[in-house]
Parts: sequence; structure tokens; C-alpha cells
Amino acid sequence: MAKYRPVPLTGYVTREGAVMQRRAANFYRLVSRRRTVRSFSARAVPRAVIEKCVLSAGTAPSGANLQPWHFAVVSAPAVKRRIRIAAEKEEHEFYHRRAPQAWLKALEPLGTDANKSYLETAPYLIVVFQRNYDVDAAGDRIMQYYATESVGIAVGLLLTALHHVGLATLTHTPNPMGFLRSLLGRPANERAVMIVVAGYPAKHAKVPDIRRKELADIASFFE
Repeated sequence: MAKYRPVPLTGYVTREGAVMQRRAANFYRLVSRRRTVRSFSARAVPRAVIEKCVLSAGTAPSGANLQPWHFAVVSAPAVKRRIRIAAEKEEHEFYHRRAPQAWLKALEPLGTDANKSYLETAPYLIVVFQRNYDVDAAGDRIMQYYATESVGIAVGLLLTALHHVGLATLTHTPNPMGFLRSLLGRPANERAVMIVVAGYPAKHAKVPDIRRKELADIASFFE
């Protein structure tokens, strides 16, 4: 096991007072405009942009720094087509057989259904896998710690990075998602947790009329 060898903190910039408040307000204005869209343009996105956004996601903190994520980035039309066919099969089962009525009622205001055409239209599908364990040279399993929480943070950074560069996103979670591991050739110690659809929004894209909760509804301050 590698010994703990701390190194000097670099890259940290101290900011105070009005500068911090201005940057916090500017960042909030940026991320508050992020919306989930379901109408994408087929307009190409440079691969280098996606690469940097994935690298940004990879800066997320993780349990014991084991970084239990893998991002399978799909742009090949034939593979996107296969993902759409398999996902729509699962979604049809969900909407017509598996989903409780309460869940379907909660989804009504969002206008979702089993049609997932955006899985082919958008230039990129980023399939996020969670690695549940590693295997060392002796064949023994190495446990992952807080893998779910770590991957969740990484996805949040990925969505924010994509929004920051001017791309629209959608988080898609067909259930079950086992088909993604076999379709994309990922190992048995990984499981797919989400498809992040990324690209430019369609010219006349529309989104549900929703509101975010106010600060008082999502936070408590103890001073």
C-alpha cells in the first residue's frame, strides 16, 4: 500500500468579501439556466470539448480516491441506434406495465413517454458506469468505498461542465440498464447508472414550465 505523502496545495486562490459574493452570484445565474431538454440538434460538437468535460467530471472527490467511474462516450450512429432500441423496449415496459400509477402521475407535468428519439439525434451519449470493485494481481477483490456517492458527485460536475460550455443535457435512466454493459463491452464489476445525453438544443426546443425551490425550502442555517 502506498504511504501517505502530502504535497503542497497548489491552484487555490483566496478570494474575499465582494469578490466572493459576485462570483457566487454569477455562478448561480449560470447554473440556474440549466434545463433538461428532450429536443436536440444533430449539430456536431467537437470531441475535444467532450473530453475536457469528462476530465472535469473526473476531478470529483471519491472514497479513498479510488475514482469508481467510467464514462463510455458514444457518438457512432449505429451504436446510438442500438442503445435507443434497447432503451425504448425497457421504457415501454416501464410506462405500460412496471411503473406505479403514483410515479406516472408525478411524471405527467414533464411530458415524458417511451419515445427516446433524442438517443439518436444528439451527437453524444455519455454512459456513466459505477465500478463496484476492483481486482488486484492476485485475483482478490478490492472494495470501493462510497462508490454511489462518488459517482453522483462526478455526474453533477459533468452536467455543470457541459452546461458551462453551452451544451444542453438530459439524464436518462432506463430501468433496468444491464443491456448497456454488454452492448458497450464493459466488465462485470461495473454497472451503468445513467446516460447523459449531450448536444445543442433543437432550434425550437421547449421545456416543461417548472420552478425550483427557494433557499428556505432547501437549506437550514444554524448560526
